[in-house]
Amino acid sequence: MGSKQGGSETGSAQPGSRKPGSKNAGSKQPTAKRKIPLAQRRKARSLILQALYQWLIAKAEPAEIESQFREENSGKIDWDYFHEVFFDIPKQAADLDKHIEPLLDRKSSALDPVEKALLYLGSYELANRIDIPYRVVINECVELAKTFGATESHKYINGVLDKLAGTLRPLEQANHRKSC
Repeated sequence: MGSKQGGSETGSAQPGSRKPGSKNAGSKQPTAKRKIPLAQRRKARSLILQALYQWLIAKAEPAEIESQFREENSGKIDWDYFHEVFFDIPKQAADLDKHIEPLLDRKSSALDPVEKALLYLGSYELANRIDIPYRVVINECVELAKTFGATESHKYINGVLDKLAGTLRPLEQANHRKSC
């Protein structure tokens, strides 16, 4: 279940193709319309997970956390995606909980913060980023769970997000299963 099987998650324009003085330079454009290398998006997801963890534990303001992460992390990172997703998840946390909670085997308050952050990330992408195939969403969250989560948490994340994909993306999931 890799991103190669799931399809591409990005569009066609190159990063940085907007000129600083252009009409859209300051506007929030969906990152799906730009061609972002997979490694930059993957790094952004890893940082989003860590930022969400910090937000859940410390209850700090997202702007403060983002500032810290930008200061501490260099290299090629899809910062537009980081900003969009990291700022939207806290705003949508109650709605994301409504998607996730019926699929849990425990109260969401009993979830490990890494698991909760991953479920927020995965449910956000499934609900709001239909440009990213559901298999890519699940695979990326499972890989992050293997890196940052408890020993078996990747299996839990996979199960919950797979069920959620059936709810939020039933046609995409059905079409995929027919083709297998």
